[in-house]
Parts: sequence; C-alpha cells; structure tokens
Amino acid sequence: MNEIHVLLCCGAGFSSGLLAQQSRKYAKKNGIAMAVEARSESQVAGYFSSIDVLLLGPHYANEVETFRGMAAPYNVKVDVIPQTIYGQIDGKGLVEFAQKLASSK
Repeated sequence: MNEIHVLLCCGAGFSSGLLAQQSRKYAKKNGIAMAVEARSESQVAGYFSSIDVLLLGPHYANEVETFRGMAAPYNVKVDVIPQTIYGQIDGKGLVEFAQKLASSK
C-alpha cells in the first residue's frame, strides 16, 4: 500500500501538532507508511490535492459536512478525530483511525 497522507486540522495547532508528532513516531516505529501533518483551519484548502485523509479536531465537528464538500472533488476522506484520541494525544489511536478511514469506500 502507498503511503497515506494525513492532515490534522485544528485552531491554533498546539494539540494537533502534538498528536501529529505522536502519530508519526508510532507509524515509524511500527513500519506504517503514513505521513501526518497538522495545520490550522485556514490552511486546509491548500492541501487537498496532496492528502488522502483530513481529520478535524473535535471542536470542528459541526463543520464536518462543509469540509467533506470541499474535499469531495479530491477524493479525500474527512472525519472528526474521536475525543478519546484527541484528548489523550493517542498517536496509535490516530494512526489506526486514519488507516481505517483511508481504506473505507
């Protein structure tokens, strides 16, 4: 399988930045081909052509349909990061969540 490119979206980027870092560590340690970056909401539109999955911070749950509409022309999967993964900065959980989303139809 090709490398999965994941973009995390949140407001200021502190929590998502830590989560991205933990996810990269987990993926590398376990030989999983995944690139994970974090960007602010205002930067997301510029990344659709280079990502497979967009994961939104829980505080963007009410905007998920808007992001799905923006991502649809690029076949990018969009979902909200579960609060348990986001709140615990769970890199393993995020990698597994992104893998499942990327492989869904």
